[in-house]
Amino acid sequence: MEPHSENVVANLNASQIRWMRLASYASVAMALTLIALKIWAWYATDSVALLSSLADSLLDLVASVITLFAVKVAVAPADSEHRFGHGKSEGIAGLAQALIVTGSAAYVGIEATTRLLAPSAVLEPQLGLGVMFVSLLLTLCLVTFQAFVVRQTGSLAISADAVHYKTDVLTNIAILGAIFASSRWQLHILDPLLGLVVVVLILLAVRVIAINAIDVLLDRELPEEDRQRIVDIASAHPRVKGLHDLRTRSAGAARFIQFHLELKSDISLVDAHEICDAVEADVRSRYPGAEVLIHADPFGLDEVRDPF
Repeated sequence: MEPHSENVVANLNASQIRWMRLASYASVAMALTLIALKIWAWYATDSVALLSSLADSLLDLVASVITLFAVKVAVAPADSEHRFGHGKSEGIAGLAQALIVTGSAAYVGIEATTRLLAPSAVLEPQLGLGVMFVSLLLTLCLVTFQAFVVRQTGSLAISADAVHYKTDVLTNIAILGAIFASSRWQLHILDPLLGLVVVVLILLAVRVIAINAIDVLLDRELPEEDRQRIVDIASAHPRVKGLHDLRTRSAGAARFIQFHLELKSDISLVDAHEICDAVEADVRSRYPGAEVLIHADPFGLDEVRDPF
């Protein structure tokens, strides 16, 4: 049976595409706003923790721009040279983001280590506290919006972008504590120490981004619960005798499902076609927009099958 004929535009509807684009624009706008605020605050305070946050925001801007272009490519319709769509551009963007954020972590680590060896007071602490509080509120708003978009679309690029902004939330809280402790109790060493904490948080975020991106690029199977659900849906049809060679993958927000459906050997080709259409519709009702490819086999046929 041939795959569904609708355009594979990453299996997204117009509303999902609109949300993805809005999220990518919001990410770039947020990064520019935070950079402007943190440059001003770092110049006034000379805080290495705030500098680390500024460095992270500069890299966030680069990552957000990559996300913007990745989303633009990912939602483009399939064409004669990319018949499965362009969803894997999100995986490439995720890897690029991982490399960029790793660079920011290295820079912050060097600066924090240098200041750890020679601690100094934070200047203009009230200004630093005010800027970081505003940054925290803005970042929380963006992360909340991104989480909504990821739920609506399953976009890997937006999800990867959200990971390091979630890290920024923790970073901003840590920096607020560092600036407050430095100014209130003269605990100047907390500033570089929390800078190093930021490095660890960034690297943990990188791991998540990289694993998700590699899974997409290497066609990792959908989660086992999804695979079992597909088997259950197909097997529920009263005329289906069995199912084998189930293969699944995702590319950004797109999902691709294919399997062999075992049917009675004495039915007509028209009957087989109608059964496959019905099973496909059932699977697509649970996984809207998924590209489903079904091959009909006579029940009991002795053939080589996938060993897993």
